[in-house]
Amino acid sequence: MSWYRNTIDEIFSEFSTGPDGLTIEQAEELRKKYGDNTVGKEDKVNYLELALHQLKSPLIFILLIAGAVTFALGEYGDTIVILSVIVLNGLIGFVQEAKAEQSVRSLQRMVTPKTIVVRDGKEKEVESISIVPGDIISLISGSMVPADIRLFSTTELRVDESMLTGESLPAVKNIAPILEEDLSPGDQVNMAFMGTIVVNGRARGVVVSTGEKTMLGTIARDIRSASKVVAPIQEKIERLAKLIGLLVLAAATGLFILGLFLGESVKAMFLAAVAAAVATVPEGLPIVVTIALAVGVNRMVKNNAVIRKLPAVETLGSTTTICSDKTGTLTVNRMTVTRLFDGEKDIAVSGIGYEPEGEFVDERNVPVVPDNSMRELLRVGLLCNESRLIHKKKYWEVEGDPTEGALIVSAMKAGMTVETERHSWPSIAILPFESERGYMATLHEHEGEKYLFVKGGHDRLMELCTGCLYQEGMNRQVIQEKAKEYAAEGMRVLAFAIRKMPKDAITVTDDDVTKDLMFIGLQGMIDPPRPEAIEAVANCHNAGIRVIMITGDHADTATAIARILGLDPPETGAISGVQLAHMTDEELEKVVHETTVFARIAPDDKFRIVNALKKQQEIVAVTGDGVNDAPALKTAHIGIAMGKGGTDVAREASDMVLVDDNFSSIFHAVREGRIVFDNLRKAIFFLLPTGLAAIWSILLTMLTGIPIPYVPAQLLWINLVTNGLQDVAFAFEPGEKGIEDRPPRPTNEGIINKLLIQRTVIVSLCIATGVFFVFKGALVSGLSIEKSRTMAMTTMVLFQFFQAFNARSEYSSIFAINPFSNRFLFVSMILALSAQVWVVSSGSLEWIFRTRPLSGSEWMTCFAVAASVILVVELDKFARRRWSKVYVKQ
Repeated sequence: MSWYRNTIDEIFSEFSTGPDGLTIEQAEELRKKYGDNTVGKEDKVNYLELALHQLKSPLIFILLIAGAVTFALGEYGDTIVILSVIVLNGLIGFVQEAKAEQSVRSLQRMVTPKTIVVRDGKEKEVESISIVPGDIISLISGSMVPADIRLFSTTELRVDESMLTGESLPAVKNIAPILEEDLSPGDQVNMAFMGTIVVNGRARGVVVSTGEKTMLGTIARDIRSASKVVAPIQEKIERLAKLIGLLVLAAATGLFILGLFLGESVKAMFLAAVAAAVATVPEGLPIVVTIALAVGVNRMVKNNAVIRKLPAVETLGSTTTICSDKTGTLTVNRMTVTRLFDGEKDIAVSGIGYEPEGEFVDERNVPVVPDNSMRELLRVGLLCNESRLIHKKKYWEVEGDPTEGALIVSAMKAGMTVETERHSWPSIAILPFESERGYMATLHEHEGEKYLFVKGGHDRLMELCTGCLYQEGMNRQVIQEKAKEYAAEGMRVLAFAIRKMPKDAITVTDDDVTKDLMFIGLQGMIDPPRPEAIEAVANCHNAGIRVIMITGDHADTATAIARILGLDPPETGAISGVQLAHMTDEELEKVVHETTVFARIAPDDKFRIVNALKKQQEIVAVTGDGVNDAPALKTAHIGIAMGKGGTDVAREASDMVLVDDNFSSIFHAVREGRIVFDNLRKAIFFLLPTGLAAIWSILLTMLTGIPIPYVPAQLLWINLVTNGLQDVAFAFEPGEKGIEDRPPRPTNEGIINKLLIQRTVIVSLCIATGVFFVFKGALVSGLSIEKSRTMAMTTMVLFQFFQAFNARSEYSSIFAINPFSNRFLFVSMILALSAQVWVVSSGSLEWIFRTRPLSGSEWMTCFAVAASVILVVELDKFARRRWSKVYVKQ
């Protein structure tokens, strides 16, 4: 229910309670009715089910069959390799999934164990689990709100709701009913929500919701209901594995039947078909996928992004839309004074955050030194202040209100020090800020005189000022227009005034503030966008990725920040949570397609926005730090939590954690994700042609009536020596130039695209033809069948040697790529070549592989034929570069 709309008397009547609270008997009866004040429990993880789940991949089935066949054939080395791949892949997957979802448990920990409740007219401390609707709760500074509470008495109450609403400043609370409908939690200023923190003041209120009925409980239900999203790479690998399995089965069966038809023996054809099948299956693919993702994880850590789930690495590279929180991600989460106005001069202040470093520039962008009027303005902000700026080891931090901290920093940028000013202008009395009065005042003594310093909202203070300190008269219209200009740029605007007091003044009252105040200026402050976030947003747009801001902050502020960031919000500004509440899902789908800024958003709104984007086939990444973000983080393709300012709930619902809470780190991670996907494609393009070529070459020899060019052991050797290390080495390929400028891949595009399918067929036919002519030529020249097969096997291995160079880029020429940029690949190729030389030249291995030593001219023949694959692929790349629209940076 919208409890914020009800009067206190209506709420008391609804729950049969009053200021003296419930009786103990009433509380016990209501607890039976409503249950415990908890947010639910999660089932335990079934580890056996997780372990068995790792064996469900079609590719794993193929590997298990291949392992059994190689074991039956006595090829124990291959068996060990294949089983090692299965075990390693399964172990990594098990460890990932065994990190059971802890989101709801974290929500439970957010419920404070004890709270002060009024029962039978007396305050008493009770377990928060026993709180029921109708209980009267006392809140004090530092306490955690134990349930959803409708406030009926407040004194200077400010509550940190950032984990729920995303708003950076503490919310000022009051008790008046609000008539508007469908307000977001951030606008329900007469409510206090479970899990939020009281940072100042005290209050009393009546509990209106407990447990699952609270805002926190609703979020817990959303987390549990959010289905686990399968990473795009997992779906694509499964589709590829099924396709390879069907092709291998069909090819091996066709080969076996054709051999029998042509008169070969059953045993010979069975061994040949099995060997060809094993050679064709890219058993290195699962380990390549795992290692490529792990390498991506390692690279992302260097860019302050910690991956919690391996598939998330590649998902980032597929991202088409990033839904980002504003505070702390796109902005620095540090209120910063950026403009000063003394009634005449408008001065800009540089510097970001709480570092007291920056300069003052005038409207012509010329550096200036603050004059007397500006220093007086800065002094009032510095001393009419209850907060402190603390220097820690590596950074400055505010102890108190962020707004007041920004005022201290702006004064320090002008060379003023807190200690000197407080010594020269000692404080005598204070009139604290209250939302009802709209200002704060302090009394100071200086050189025998007394002065009243006042700060507050510009509208309120302008009513009280009678003149300007440093200008003749007071042009209220100019001041108001300047305040509106600042506000339109997303700033929070404070006005400052001063009054000379009688020398015997020792206290401050409201009457002292309401007369003879002299206006001395405005300070405009904002939580500024991170400079690197502005660049990162532009980079995302260049990469074809939409960036949408979703924030709990006010619409005007969000829109102003969005314009600075380059998000290009519509003229009508941000879409608010109130507007979203009246939209159907169909209307929302249209809105998310056109809108880049959503403000004053409730937790379930963010959840709806993400699901609307997913329905449009977008690959969605979502950032968040609060409890309210957890459902959206979990339902997105990739959830990105904040490492510095985030909650445990958000982190545990996420796939990735940003160590520095910086949006630019997301863009770097997107680039790494694209590199990972590229490298997987390169490895697959390296692996598949050889297996297909083995089948093509066998078919060619059978159809032309000459012997099969390999014995089963040679096929297995080709598979081992060509795929042993090089395929893994592709996981370490550096990113190609311009990878971040490409548009996102089509969401329906498989891991092998049309280009790679075409090129795989071309290369496999090239290899098969080359092997066939080398083998036939050797036979025609009178060489023995053993030596001819040795030449065929060697040619196949050398083809794969050159194919490794081809696979390093889809479009770029191999002559434009540094051959040493991937040292792992270069070394693995040398090792593979050395292994082939050893097998051919070693007489002790002849009985296993049926090989014979080759002469220098025979080696040259094999090299020359194998090198032809470079010419074929280079011509294909040249044609595609020239005729396609793909731009490749060299």
